[in-house]
Amino acid sequence: RPAEAPGARLSPGLRRLEGKRRPGRSRGAPRAARTAETAQRIKRSRRLKANNRERNRMHNLNAALDALRDVLPTFPEDAKLTKIETLRFAHNYIWALTETLRLA
Repeated sequence: RPAEAPGARLSPGLRRLEGKRRPGRSRGAPRAARTAETAQRIKRSRRLKANNRERNRMHNLNAALDALRDVLPTFPEDAKLTKIETLRFAHNYIWALTETLRLA
Protein backbone atom coordinates (compact mmCIF):
# COMPACT_ATOMS: atom_id res chain seq x y z
CA ARG A 1 0.00 0.00 0.00
CA PRO A 2 1.38 3.43 -0.81
CA ALA A 3 2.45 5.60 2.08
CA GLU A 4 -0.36 7.68 3.41
CA ALA A 5 -0.24 11.04 5.03
CA PRO A 6 -0.91 10.89 8.76
CA GLY A 7 -4.57 11.34 9.46
CA ALA A 8 -5.62 10.48 5.91
CA ARG A 9 -9.01 8.88 5.77
CA LEU A 10 -9.73 5.56 4.07
CA SER A 11 -12.92 4.83 2.26
CA PRO A 12 -15.17 2.28 4.05
CA GLY A 13 -14.34 -0.39 1.41
CA LEU A 14 -10.58 -0.01 1.86
CA ARG A 15 -10.90 0.10 5.65
CA ARG A 16 -12.58 -3.34 5.57
CA LEU A 17 -9.81 -4.83 3.42
CA GLU A 18 -6.99 -3.37 5.44
CA GLY A 19 -5.02 -6.06 7.29
CA LYS A 20 -6.85 -9.02 5.74
CA ARG A 21 -5.10 -11.79 3.84
CA ARG A 22 -6.31 -14.65 1.76
CA PRO A 23 -7.06 -17.63 4.00
CA GLY A 24 -4.71 -20.60 3.86
CA ARG A 25 -1.70 -18.70 2.56
CA SER A 26 1.37 -18.15 4.69
CA ARG A 27 3.68 -15.26 3.97
CA GLY A 28 6.89 -16.70 5.40
CA ALA A 29 7.56 -19.76 3.21
CA PRO A 30 8.49 -19.37 -0.45
CA ARG A 31 6.29 -21.05 -3.04
CA ALA A 32 8.81 -23.83 -3.71
CA ALA A 33 8.91 -24.72 -0.01
CA ARG A 34 5.10 -24.80 0.15
CA THR A 35 5.03 -27.00 -2.94
CA ALA A 36 7.60 -29.38 -1.42
CA GLU A 37 5.65 -29.48 1.85
CA THR A 38 2.44 -30.18 -0.05
CA ALA A 39 4.15 -32.92 -2.07
CA GLN A 40 5.43 -34.52 1.15
CA ARG A 41 1.95 -34.34 2.69
CA ILE A 42 0.40 -35.96 -0.39
CA LYS A 43 3.12 -38.63 -0.47
CA ARG A 44 2.56 -39.44 3.20
CA SER A 45 -1.21 -39.58 2.71
CA ARG A 46 -0.83 -41.97 -0.23
CA ARG A 47 1.57 -44.19 1.73
CA LEU A 48 -0.85 -44.34 4.69
CA LYS A 49 -3.72 -45.29 2.36
CA ALA A 50 -1.58 -47.96 0.66
CA ASN A 51 -0.58 -49.34 4.07
CA ASN A 52 -4.24 -49.52 5.11
CA ARG A 53 -5.19 -51.31 1.88
CA GLU A 54 -2.38 -53.84 2.38
CA ARG A 55 -3.33 -54.37 6.02
CA ASN A 56 -6.97 -55.00 5.03
CA ARG A 57 -5.86 -57.33 2.24
CA MET A 58 -3.79 -59.39 4.68
CA HIS A 59 -6.64 -59.48 7.23
CA ASN A 60 -8.97 -60.78 4.51
CA LEU A 61 -6.43 -63.37 3.36
CA ASN A 62 -5.86 -64.58 6.91
CA ALA A 63 -9.60 -64.78 7.54
CA ALA A 64 -10.04 -66.86 4.38
CA LEU A 65 -7.22 -69.20 5.40
CA ASP A 66 -8.77 -69.60 8.86
CA ALA A 67 -12.10 -70.50 7.25
CA LEU A 68 -10.32 -73.04 5.04
CA ARG A 69 -8.53 -74.53 8.07
CA ASP A 70 -11.91 -74.98 9.75
CA VAL A 71 -13.20 -77.28 6.99
CA LEU A 72 -10.04 -79.33 6.51
CA PRO A 73 -9.72 -82.50 8.58
CA THR A 74 -6.51 -82.16 10.60
CA PHE A 75 -5.01 -84.42 13.24
CA PRO A 76 -4.54 -83.40 16.00
CA GLU A 77 -7.47 -80.99 16.00
CA ASP A 78 -5.59 -78.19 17.76
CA ALA A 79 -2.67 -78.17 15.28
CA LYS A 80 -2.68 -74.97 13.24
CA LEU A 81 -1.31 -75.39 9.75
CA THR A 82 0.85 -72.70 8.20
CA LYS A 83 -0.45 -70.81 5.18
CA ILE A 84 1.43 -72.92 2.67
CA GLU A 85 0.58 -76.14 4.51
CA THR A 86 -3.10 -75.16 4.47
CA LEU A 87 -3.04 -74.55 0.72
CA ARG A 88 -1.15 -77.75 -0.04
CA PHE A 89 -3.40 -79.79 2.24
CA ALA A 90 -6.53 -78.29 0.64
CA HIS A 91 -5.19 -79.07 -2.84
CA ASN A 92 -4.40 -82.67 -1.89
CA TYR A 93 -7.72 -83.08 -0.05
CA ILE A 94 -9.71 -81.86 -3.06
CA TRP A 95 -7.70 -84.18 -5.32
CA ALA A 96 -8.36 -87.15 -2.98
CA LEU A 97 -12.10 -86.40 -2.87
CA THR A 98 -12.19 -86.10 -6.66
CA GLU A 99 -10.41 -89.46 -7.03
CA THR A 100 -12.83 -91.06 -4.57
CA LEU A 101 -15.80 -89.82 -6.61
CA ARG A 102 -14.20 -90.93 -9.87
CA LEU A 103 -13.57 -94.47 -8.59
CA ALA A 104 -17.00 -94.85 -6.97
